[in-house]
Amino acid sequence: MKFKSKIKPYSAAAGGWGSLEATTRFVFDSKQVLKNMVNLMRMNKAKGFDCPGCAWGDDNKSTFSFCENGAKAVTWEATRRHVDRDFFAAHSVSRLYLESDYFLEYQGRVVEPMRYNRETDHYEPIGWDDAFALIGKHIKNMTGPNQLELYTSGRASNEASWLYQLFGRVLGTNNFPDCSNMCHEASGYGMQQSLGVGKGTIHLDDFDHADAIFVFGQNPGTNHPRMLHSLRHAAEHGARIVTFNTLRERGLERFADPQKPLEVVTPLAGTISHRYYQPNLGGDMAVVRGMVKALLETHNARLAAGKGGIFDSEFIEAHTQGVADYLAEVDATSWAFIESQSGLSEAQIREAAQIYQQADNVICTWAMGITQHKHSLVTVREIVNLQLLFGQLGKPGAGLCPVRGHSNVQGNRTMGIDEQPSQAFLDSLGNHFDFAPPRAHGHNTVEALGAMLRDEVRVLIALGGNLAAAAPDSHRTEEALRQCDLTVHISTKLNRSHLVTGKRDALILPALGRTEQDIQAGGPQFVTVEDSFSMVHASEGIGKPLFDTQRSETAIVAGIADAAVGNTPTIDWLALAGDYNQIRDHIAATIPGFTDFNRKCEHPGGFYLGNAAAELRFATPSGKAQFSHAPLPESLFPQLKGETVPFVLQTLRSHDQYNTTIYGLDDRYRGVYGQREVLFMNPEDIAAAGYRPGDLVDIATLWNDGVKREVFGFKLVAYDIPRGNLAAYYPETNPLVPMNSIGDGTGTPTSKSVPVKISRAATRQTLRIA
Repeated sequence: MKFKSKIKPYSAAAGGWGSLEATTRFVFDSKQVLKNMVNLMRMNKAKGFDCPGCAWGDDNKSTFSFCENGAKAVTWEATRRHVDRDFFAAHSVSRLYLESDYFLEYQGRVVEPMRYNRETDHYEPIGWDDAFALIGKHIKNMTGPNQLELYTSGRASNEASWLYQLFGRVLGTNNFPDCSNMCHEASGYGMQQSLGVGKGTIHLDDFDHADAIFVFGQNPGTNHPRMLHSLRHAAEHGARIVTFNTLRERGLERFADPQKPLEVVTPLAGTISHRYYQPNLGGDMAVVRGMVKALLETHNARLAAGKGGIFDSEFIEAHTQGVADYLAEVDATSWAFIESQSGLSEAQIREAAQIYQQADNVICTWAMGITQHKHSLVTVREIVNLQLLFGQLGKPGAGLCPVRGHSNVQGNRTMGIDEQPSQAFLDSLGNHFDFAPPRAHGHNTVEALGAMLRDEVRVLIALGGNLAAAAPDSHRTEEALRQCDLTVHISTKLNRSHLVTGKRDALILPALGRTEQDIQAGGPQFVTVEDSFSMVHASEGIGKPLFDTQRSETAIVAGIADAAVGNTPTIDWLALAGDYNQIRDHIAATIPGFTDFNRKCEHPGGFYLGNAAAELRFATPSGKAQFSHAPLPESLFPQLKGETVPFVLQTLRSHDQYNTTIYGLDDRYRGVYGQREVLFMNPEDIAAAGYRPGDLVDIATLWNDGVKREVFGFKLVAYDIPRGNLAAYYPETNPLVPMNSIGDGTGTPTSKSVPVKISRAATRQTLRIA
């Protein structure tokens, strides 16, 4: 496949005609035009299916409840193109490995079970019963249950996820590495420590009641575009939106609503950000610390003048603990240190603090620009501290909003996909099914890869996802997967992980997608998902599957469990797969908030799980919200022991991408077309290093473990980004992220702060990792 590559700055607003044109193009390219037009009308609707893309909530008010990237996700899945036995007979695994990720997924849907033949280097068809028997054989040959890793993608339904965790725990393991481990653990752990709840505290409607919205480290125009509608409406209602993002992103500047014809055909667009600040990568904690320092000075000055402080003293006294230690730490932090680490001036930070002070109701929202650093957990807690000082919890238009990535990643965790499950959950599960669940903590994703590298893992089963491309340190990740005896990938489309096979066996099991009808022994089935606002929605596919050899994820999990462990006195795996209502009844009996689950699913808009912290009930040891008093990190890279770091790199998505799925080679809003091996760099840094835009450079990681990590032949693109900061797409730059560079207390790879150096490209050949 050849594409015309160019760099052409994009002058239009996000959304608008550009989104409509891109959506139309993807619908036609799917070769299923009428089917996908019907699909889009039923997406995020009652008696329809939930978007397989991001986890943003449904407003249930719009005629069209999808965005451009949601449309891409649907048309990418509901395509007529497919890969079958003839395709695999014509393409060896070694040959396919040389292709790009875009090429692989563009080939279409996987439609029949395939088993890798190492002698021929080709995948060959295998029957479902034989595939399940093969998995069962490998699992029964293990010498212990922890030789199994059960990886999960965020898009798996609640029903499939719950059944998956039950299978693992009946077998005896808590090894549930999942995509959450690589993304939002800092949000969950940080809020859990501060508030006793690891989920966002607001409803979607709170955006309509906020006076100010502080947006940290996220790019909604690409990663969760429906959020732009909420931000736009908030701005129209008078809310001041303050953005902190290292790159200047079009979606956070201007947005033209594709559902408003006048904005599509004219230059009209709404301004999103009232103020836009560009901190250094990893500098957000210092930004918030500086805001609080400025606010503390105002608070103390007013107290000294007898006017009353600006902090919500009644809220602090009634509902929090530890404020004195925190404010002492704030007072001890110098402005010079705050400015140096944040990359912003004292004046800019004071300006942001004044906007915060003037607002009665404030929402703080963030994504992976906050959560993929070494000090991410305390950064999240610093944001919580700010909200606690002003009582910005438990009232309309105020609270905390971590924006999760994949469609049901929050629901997976709710269902028990957790390597560190609570004892209460294990007690509930064990009592209900009369067995003894394992109590020892299992592996997160990085720990699972480490165990594979140590040859401690025999079987990897991946319920969705593309682990080989998604995980850090690509060369070592692939080495890890190849150490397993058996790799099993439950997938909708061909991807990189299928080509990194276990040393004895490898299987690809074709799964139904969200858009497709799921017919089981008990008749048509629906599943459920949970969004970022703790709303649980029913999702029911409407399209006929391409082939009758494709199976639902739930049915595949049940088939594996039946072959590997068999029925117990209280569990009939295949019966559960035949009627998802039975699964939901068991969920209702074992997980808080799901009482009368099946009845609640009948509500057209879904149902709210509730949030104790939003009701000012804090499940912490003290029963109160806990202020954190962590100091700012002395260094973002303590492992380098003071070594000079020329540049800090963040990995990110392009606009034609969702996670590791590459829909196309354009990044419209950033002005990049027909290419992906690009490096965004400040123009002054380009000139100072003796380069020009368009020059090719090699990028190398600075780390202290003796492993050489490099990628080659990246084109320099001048971009509005602070000096010393770089950005490039993943998975192409995942080889640069050290596997042992993880967040403190989270285990999350530090993909937003990679210390690197660049050099003039030694060759024009580009390394193909992705």
